[in-house]
Amino acid sequence: MNDAVRSADQQRPVEPAVLDDVPGWFWNHDRHLFDWFLARQEKAGFSGDLLEMGAYLGRSAIVIGAHLQAGETFTICDLFDSDAPDDENAAEMDMSYRKTLTRTAFESNYLSFHDRLPEIIQAPTSTLADGRVAPGGFRFIHIDASHLYEHVAGDLQVARTALAPEGVVVLDDYRSAHTPGVAAATWEAVFNHGLRPIVLTDSKFYGTWGDPEPAQLDLLARRGTLPECSITNETLADHRVIRIDGNDTGAEPFRVSRHHARLTEEAARDENARATEDALRAAERERDEAVRELAERRARAAERRRPANVAKRAVGDLLPPVVTSAIRRARRG
Repeated sequence: MNDAVRSADQQRPVEPAVLDDVPGWFWNHDRHLFDWFLARQEKAGFSGDLLEMGAYLGRSAIVIGAHLQAGETFTICDLFDSDAPDDENAAEMDMSYRKTLTRTAFESNYLSFHDRLPEIIQAPTSTLADGRVAPGGFRFIHIDASHLYEHVAGDLQVARTALAPEGVVVLDDYRSAHTPGVAAATWEAVFNHGLRPIVLTDSKFYGTWGDPEPAQLDLLARRGTLPECSITNETLADHRVIRIDGNDTGAEPFRVSRHHARLTEEAARDENARATEDALRAAERERDEAVRELAERRARAAERRRPANVAKRAVGDLLPPVVTSAIRRARRG
């Protein structure tokens, strides 16, 4: 294999068999909540476009895209492998994303689960403030781009304009120790700009500029549906807040990718090949050990058959024990 072929193989995205094969930080609580909010809107006959600001390699986008209805548009805005607009954002990308984040990898992952790509804007999320997203036309917006306060505050203003009255906005990393800018922008929007919290998880804040109570009551009605998942009712400065934590084991898994059957077969073949190779190696080791043991036995037998050793054994067998002991003492002396 030449260097060009090897380099191409190293850069080719790995095909995912299941959603968890797609790299990213999108935990099951939030995946289930994305499904729940989007399905709830669809059941109520609520239509509108979908938007994700910051997609990384597509794990959350794949889930959002599964809820795209006829006549709706799903838009992704991400820098991917483009240059950042400012030094702080460039430093953030170099630290966390630059080595792995490419548009090609995102598209490959997304198309593993869907037939066509969303609309992609490869640019800073600040470009969305120029009016390219329709006011009031979106039902669900996920903000997971920059962690810098100024950028997140700007993304929230875009979301406020773009969301329909009962639309849902989700912010990632609203409470992580390494993302204080997200926390500052999130709670500023709550206390100063009318954003109303619906539910909090360990990773994400779910809110609306409409009425959060119907969704909150529906969430509270889900208590007990997952035995190890806790849904609690909190109050924060006169805002009702639902909090979800615990273990959501038992919830419905996300559908598999189009590669799942083939990758499963390949994995089984590889496992069988490894098992066969391991068995052959074990058989070779046993054979080599048997050969060594046989050689050692033959060597010991040949040593015993040497004339001098035969004579020693004969003397030991024929002479009385007292005489044999005396001869041995004399030899030692």
